[in-house]
Amino acid sequence: MKSPTELAAAFRAKGLKVTPQRQLLFTLLEDNTTHPTADGLFARATAQMPGISLRTVYTTLTDLVDMGELQTVALGTGATRFDPNVDDHHHGVCDTCGGVVDLYVDGSDDLVIDRADQFTPHAASIVFHGTCAQCAAGGANPLSPTTTSNKEHHHG
Repeated sequence: MKSPTELAAAFRAKGLKVTPQRQLLFTLLEDNTTHPTADGLFARATAQMPGISLRTVYTTLTDLVDMGELQTVALGTGATRFDPNVDDHHHGVCDTCGGVVDLYVDGSDDLVIDRADQFTPHAASIVFHGTCAQCAAGGANPLSPTTTSNKEHHHG
């Protein structure tokens, strides 16, 4: 993802307003590896800028997706997540804490599906389920009530 300054320039080039709220969101997304949800990003933004609206968060995220600066990720974990990493990659979901990590899979472009006569894929997304290194080291209980609320913790 581009830097906050580059995103502001890209927004202006598209005729979109660059407000302090949007600039905050650009900053919160920079180098963000947590794959935040809109609600999670809204909570972080509200902590720094009380009064920011959830609508502003959604509108900004939608604009970034439309511009190719952000991608949506549906991982089967509930809410849609947003990923600033627009490189071709896949994801791992921790069964213990619900955290998401980027994974690069050798040979994934060479996968061949059977029944190609019945379905023509235009993209593929592989989601691995397992245990992240932090949870493996800590021995946490899978999806306990104390860990399910922490689905956007930072790996890295």
